Amino acid sequence: MARSRFRTEHDSMGALEVPADALWGAQTQRAVDNFPVSGRPMPRGFIRALGLVKAAAAGVNADLGHLPKGVARVIAAAANAVSAGEHDAQFPVDVYQTGSGTSSNMNANEVIATLATRAGKAAVHANDHVNLGQSSNDVIPTALRVAAQLAVVEELLPAVAHLRAVIDRRAHDLRGVVKTGRTHLMDAMPLTFGQEFGAWSSQLASAEARFHDTLKRLRRLPIGGTAIGTGVNADPRFGKAMAKALSTATGTRFDRAKDLFEGIASQDDAVELSGQLNALAVALMKIANDLRWMNSGPLAGLGEIALPSLQPGSSIMPGKVNPVIPEATVMACAQVMGHHVAITVCGQSGNFQLNVTLPLVAANLLDGIGLLASVSRLLADSAIAGLEVREDVVTAALDRNPILVTALNPIIGYEKAAAIAKRAYEDGRPVFDVALEDSGLPAARLRKLLDPAALTRGGIGEGSG
Repeated sequence: MARSRFRTEHDSMGALEVPADALWGAQTQRAVDNFPVSGRPMPRGFIRALGLVKAAAAGVNADLGHLPKGVARVIAAAANAVSAGEHDAQFPVDVYQTGSGTSSNMNANEVIATLATRAGKAAVHANDHVNLGQSSNDVIPTALRVAAQLAVVEELLPAVAHLRAVIDRRAHDLRGVVKTGRTHLMDAMPLTFGQEFGAWSSQLASAEARFHDTLKRLRRLPIGGTAIGTGVNADPRFGKAMAKALSTATGTRFDRAKDLFEGIASQDDAVELSGQLNALAVALMKIANDLRWMNSGPLAGLGEIALPSLQPGSSIMPGKVNPVIPEATVMACAQVMGHHVAITVCGQSGNFQLNVTLPLVAANLLDGIGLLASVSRLLADSAIAGLEVREDVVTAALDRNPILVTALNPIIGYEKAAAIAKRAYEDGRPVFDVALEDSGLPAARLRKLLDPAALTRGGIGEGSG
């Protein structure tokens, strides 16, 4: 007789058929059956954090005398295997599930209990042992925060730092190359490529500072609050010990939340982090679009720079090459901005003592962090590091820029300077030539006043140099 493909499991609602080779039990199977929504399981980073929480809980409960050390040992080993990604296929529950994430918590409890039972000498119970001193309502918000903080610290901040380092290096390389500035997409006063790139670097430095500030609040864990924040069925020492254990296990700081009710009822910290991701997406999209404009052409656009040629740009136009890395960045940033809208809506769905959109908050945060980390490195290594400045194009545009006449305002007055600029536009002549004819100033003085490099250093009149 062929071996059955299913086995029977039981929970408080009765018996249920579960795939024979599945490590999960009845409650996970009910979630699989109930939520065939997206086919998108909870992300790897969240499962990692969930395993870390369960391993820490086993150790803390053993230290506090609530769990036999042998049982705690096999639970911790199983949970660490889950955290390491050895059993990701055993976490099939859809992101769009019960809003507290109870299904994912029980998925972890059941898988870890099965693994621990197989490794130990006695049966390990998903609720009584693996979930001891815990509730889905404090475990999932805790895992969400742990996952998000680890992703920011381990993935995003290093990627942003790398991008900023590459920008800084190119800014230094190009610090002496002067170009036409633009406001309203129209010609404006000159600046150097170093100054333009430096502004990008400063945007990223501000983003880094905002993330570090946000992490001060994100790291506050509501674990130990159990169902609603009162801590029923948990040792009063459990939450603080858990924060310490998770800090030790991850190498990054976590604290027990001062108000466990807040940490369970609200997701304001997650919304704040999402806001910082949104702000970084804005900065990266600005940088990407600047690169696209500067690279445009190469004949009919600005053509100031040439980005590295990575792939053919058209299925019909031979020789066309497109700015694909900035385009990919723009799309990733747009997705993060959409995630922020969803997380904002989720954040206000904390009715009374529990937020009921936790799985989506976790999934969108982690997806956004991953997207921004990836495109930051792509922008650095595949676009900015290898871009070349077309100095002939830049110089030609700069020489014809009538806005340079702004430097003459303090000497000949705004009205006369405007007339010179207008004539230079209309005649298509360099502003120097027209100013020499109309300003009454000698050539040597005009050259000094209209020197683009001197104008990048600011100041007034001849003193600007």
